[in-house]
Order: sequence, then structure tokens, then C-alpha cells
Amino acid sequence: MDAPDDRMYSKEHEWVLPEDGGTALVGISAFAQDQLGDVVFVELPAVGTSLEQFQQMGEVESVKAVSELFVPVSGEVVEVNGEVVSKPQLLNEDPYAQGWLIKVRLGDKSELDNLLDAAQYRALIS
Repeated sequence: MDAPDDRMYSKEHEWVLPEDGGTALVGISAFAQDQLGDVVFVELPAVGTSLEQFQQMGEVESVKAVSELFVPVSGEVVEVNGEVVSKPQLLNEDPYAQGWLIKVRLGDKSELDNLLDAAQYRALIS
């Protein structure tokens, strides 16, 4: 299963991709979307929401189940991917690019040390 090397992963199958300027994109892994099946609804936090690492940040609903989403790092939501809210199937089609969920201003970059790198994540899901 695909897990790009340029990001970190949580054991709950979310990823974080740090960007220049102290922000990071957050999404779910290809493994997670594959387990969910066809995604039909996504609920995400509003811009300005402060989140703590591993706190619930929303839900994703598929034809199989409703699953909670957990934020892999603390921070303030600075952008929400409205495209994925209006077209939830983007999570199935492109979970690592067009299917990103939120952008956060990182609260504590050292929290990245609590996550798995791509090799560790691939071992977890194998």
C-alpha cells in the first residue's frame, strides 16, 4: 500500500506533511481510504479551531461505516479543503494530493517525533 516518504503517519492512519512557514497539510492514508470503501461524506473542523495532537478533528462516512478522524499534530486550522467536503470521493481517488483535509499552523514541531515515518507506517499496515 502506498505511503509517500515525504510525510509522517499516525497509528490511526492520518498523515501530516510539514510545509515551509510552519504549516502542515493533514489527510488520511491510502490504507485508511481503502479500508473505508467509497467515501460519501466528510466533516472537518472550522478555520480557527485549535486542535491538540491525536484529538478528534472530524468524521468520514463511507458506504461501510462512519469513522472518526484524529489530528496527528497540534495546531490551529488555517485552511479546510472545501473541495473534499463537496466531493468526498477525492479521498478515494487521491488521498495524498487533492484529498488533503486541513492545513494547520503547527503548535509544536517536536510532536512530529511521536509519529511514524513512511517505512514504519508501511510495516504497521503490512
